[in-house]
Amino acid sequence: MSAVADEGSAGARRAGRRPVTSRSEIEHIALDLFSERGFDTTTVDDIAQAAGIGRRTFFRYYASKNDVPWGAFDEQLHRMRATFAALPAGIPVMAGIRAAVLDFNEVDPAEQPWHRRRLRLILGTPALQAHSTLRYAAWRQVVADYAAMRLGVASDALIPQTIGHACLGVALAAYERWLTEEGAELRQLLGEVFRSLEHGLVGTRPDATESRSTP
Repeated sequence: MSAVADEGSAGARRAGRRPVTSRSEIEHIALDLFSERGFDTTTVDDIAQAAGIGRRTFFRYYASKNDVPWGAFDEQLHRMRATFAALPAGIPVMAGIRAAVLDFNEVDPAEQPWHRRRLRLILGTPALQAHSTLRYAAWRQVVADYAAMRLGVASDALIPQTIGHACLGVALAAYERWLTEEGAELRQLLGEVFRSLEHGLVGTRPDATESRSTP
């Protein structure tokens, strides 16, 4: 069953709706419109009208339409930095990153259908790709800053930056699998791929070693 069907039709949800001002309500209405009309053809005015708010209220929450699928992403990055700062000093670097990523992806069950729609839109909408690149870079930098702090090097050094890119890559792989695999649990997939990354992407079993020597 589709997420749209799970949540009901947008028309039914908006009928007689009071004006809304919460971020989550605006995003849910926008996601319905994107599903109905397509992301490219839905305007800020369309979203504002459906939510019963003015353009000024919309732009109090979002710099542009492209920011809507990302929700409170900047606030989530601040929370991710706080999670890193609270980790035990002796935890292995990659284990610490795995813990922070799993915390970052903790989503209330009631929000799961909406989260799935957000990710599908972000990963599958060409018009969002340039904007997404900026968001990905910000996420990678949070990871790189933690890795750099633990390794005692500058955050723009090669290894912390490489760790940031690698972590983003495996996270995106988990997101894509979650969107296509019915019944999959996102945090379980993320835990699996990040444990694999900790072991050099050769698996998490103790005997998972390369079958040949590295040149």
